[in-house]
Amino acid sequence: MEHVKRYHSLSLMVNNKELLVEGPITGSYLASLRFDEGLKAFRIPEQQHEALIEIADLPEGRIIIAREGDLVLGYVTFLHPDPLERWSQAQLPDLLELGAIEISHKVRAGGVGKKLLEVAFLDDAMEDYVIITTEYYWHWDLKGTGLDVWQYRKVMEKVMGSAGLSWMATDDPEICSHPANCLMTKIGKRVPPETVVAFDAMRFQNRFLY
Repeated sequence: MEHVKRYHSLSLMVNNKELLVEGPITGSYLASLRFDEGLKAFRIPEQQHEALIEIADLPEGRIIIAREGDLVLGYVTFLHPDPLERWSQAQLPDLLELGAIEISHKVRAGGVGKKLLEVAFLDDAMEDYVIITTEYYWHWDLKGTGLDVWQYRKVMEKVMGSAGLSWMATDDPEICSHPANCLMTKIGKRVPPETVVAFDAMRFQNRFLY
């Protein structure tokens, strides 16, 4: 499968900061930018910066960023699911996982998350993919936002829903381990039926329980 990537950008004002939201970007371009110290939800900022550079250069990898000048203040990633996850079992070339979305506290509550996803889905090539995101409460910044798990879940559903992702049932053990966890999915208009069938087979692997 050819992974077509078409660059798009939009701007917005948040907390008197003019942000450019753009992507997909290349690894070399991302390497030329600075990474905000507040982007530390998954690992220390320097290491996360390096990880995103690697993702950007994957054939299927997509990085959308929000930046002020040369300072990255937010990002969202798309790539094939981790080989250790259930969602990689069928090895579907047209299945992408929204792996991470993170926004610096400096520009939170300004609609940056929705804008990142809006730019990501401006590329018509996204209609060729099943897009999933697995939301686990232990990844959420409950302390930094002051929200409880259900309030945060509602925020995540609203942000993801703005791009057309919706809740889907699954018997995946990690997702089922806590009621706040969830799988959200968007199936592109050009995704072939055989991909949908294979995806559904991954969603439910213990049907005898139902």
